[in-house]
Amino acid sequence: QVQLVESGGGLVQPGGSLGLSCAASGSIFSPYDMGWSRQAPGKQRELVAVITNTGRTNYADSVKGRFTISTGNAHNRVYLQMNNLEPEDTAVYFCNIRIWGPTMSDYWGQGTQVTVSS
Repeated sequence: QVQLVESGGGLVQPGGSLGLSCAASGSIFSPYDMGWSRQAPGKQRELVAVITNTGRTNYADSVKGRFTISTGNAHNRVYLQMNNLEPEDTAVYFCNIRIWGPTMSDYWGQGTQVTVSS
């Protein structure tokens, strides 16, 4: 079993910055990808950013140039730096890990609220 715990959400004004972090623990075997998704009220969950086991990153068009995903030097951790935040970025942000093996497995955190408002 794999557990994911997010932290760093909160309230920020438009144009501000916020950083999210996620720690994964449990039975994690390489290779795996880690990423962030978000879900706003009344909308479907959407992928925000992903970083693969090779370090390749991919972003939703709506956050390109504003958000940065990274793993730093810590194993099993993923970060999301969000700059120039907009009210449209308001959502619950979820961390996930996709473990590649004989069967692909997805695990999700409980989510952290990000609210962008003046």
